[in-house]
Amino acid sequence: MTLIPTDLSAGRISDAVRDPNREIAASSRVIDLSVGIVVCIPCFRRPHHLRLTLDSLASQRTPRSFAVVMVENDAVGRESTPVAAEYLADGRLQGVCLVEKRQGNCQAINAAFETAQALFPAATRFLMIDDDEIASPDWLELMVRTAEATGADVVGGPVLPVFDDDSKPWLARHPAFCPAYDYSGAVPLIYGCGNCLITRAAFERFDRPAFDLRFNFLGGGDCDFFVRCRDAGMIFHWTAEAVITETVPQSRTSLGWIAKRGLRIGAINYRVQYKTARSAPARARVFAQMLGRLPLSLVRSARLLATSKAVVAMHPALVALGSMLAAFGFAPKPYEASKIVS
Repeated sequence: MTLIPTDLSAGRISDAVRDPNREIAASSRVIDLSVGIVVCIPCFRRPHHLRLTLDSLASQRTPRSFAVVMVENDAVGRESTPVAAEYLADGRLQGVCLVEKRQGNCQAINAAFETAQALFPAATRFLMIDDDEIASPDWLELMVRTAEATGADVVGGPVLPVFDDDSKPWLARHPAFCPAYDYSGAVPLIYGCGNCLITRAAFERFDRPAFDLRFNFLGGGDCDFFVRCRDAGMIFHWTAEAVITETVPQSRTSLGWIAKRGLRIGAINYRVQYKTARSAPARARVFAQMLGRLPLSLVRSARLLATSKAVVAMHPALVALGSMLAAFGFAPKPYEASKIVS
């Protein structure tokens, strides 16, 4: 174990954050450079919930030592930084909080993973949780144990919604909130990084940045990264017991927000598939497929109306419409600071 006081490791921390657009805002008094596990937490204007996230990490039931790398992505307001500094200063968690001055989803995630890999050279497994999520007590242990037992390059787990507005429990079954899988085992792909473990070896297969900045404001950089992992032959595993809950504010259960979410999913699907098409004929096929899905999706939505709420039934049509709009160059940018709804 390599325990060093932070004041003696200032040079090493600076070496790990050489990008002029990033700066260390806080660090724990002592950092164990020999940890094999780092939890990454992108933060943006949710300081009150960040406390819940950090409490859940500090309460993990595991014998394993781990560090955290928090990324403040609001360089002006910096509302998350004092919370992060508090947990690091009093020793509840060890690690660092840095500010990524360039705003955007992919910028923050890249800053977290790149800093974690540079600052903790012995770490081989990197997990991620968002600042509006709470990890169950055995989350980290289950994720790491799965990676060890299966040799998976990427491990995913469920993110279950907890709605501030409890009058719509059926929304938990909406595709925008429902986990991709309901079982543990090998899976072909995972689609989001809100509950994931990625090995160092997986990152080293690709150039930096790992998360393509073309998805910075749209979202979907995680989906694109995992598709590239799949195409490179990497192994995916799902751990249904490694639960994370996500607090969903009332603003995100409105019909308008859910409709926009469907359009965004469609836009991401198109962008990811178009990017993987290597030739002009392949890109033309992707374009044609996306256009062809709209009439089929309308039929599917109509059938779903017989057994589902309208807001659930319209999801396939909205996804197809979002793909079509993206094919013509129109895509939302929900991760621009001015458009984020907490």
